[in-house]
Amino acid sequence: MKQALAIRRLNELDLQGRYVFLHRDLAKVFHEDSPRALNDSLARLVKTGVLERPARGVYVYGLSKNKNSSMTIELIAIALRRGEYNYVSLESALSSYGVISQMPVDRLTLMTTGRTGTYKTNYGVIEFTHTKRSVSDILRQVITTNRPLRIASKVAALRDLKRVGRNTHLINMEAMADG
Repeated sequence: MKQALAIRRLNELDLQGRYVFLHRDLAKVFHEDSPRALNDSLARLVKTGVLERPARGVYVYGLSKNKNSSMTIELIAIALRRGEYNYVSLESALSSYGVISQMPVDRLTLMTTGRTGTYKTNYGVIEFTHTKRSVSDILRQVITTNRPLRIASKVAALRDLKRVGRNTHLINMEAMADG
């Protein structure tokens, strides 16, 4: 595949707000390439900066007009656990509610119905913690916002933190009681 063609197709997707892809997504975008030709092309596009590879099998369009958004790390997380229920919880959720003040800004803590795992990306660290909660229970305890991922309610995030045995000494219980 020619780089100009790749950029044209990726720009079209970027205009629709799509700039984070799995390898299998790019195989559909560049359907005329054989698997080997696709892998070679993707390696060239990564080398030239047209694509970034924040995690194995995940690509970010490097020329995206949307890319510098703080939502990119959440889109990468969604790609990493596509098909699972994922939501912002634990320290990331409690920090956004002002209940924990010392949460690193370059770390995203998530609960997932998928497997536990930590990924270091150039957008920050993504930490998945498995939950056995049912989908209906999850959906009752999360809030939909204008960000890509749902976020746990304040109570659910604290419950998740306790349930997985994380440190609770930084929690401001007065902030928990507010609103």
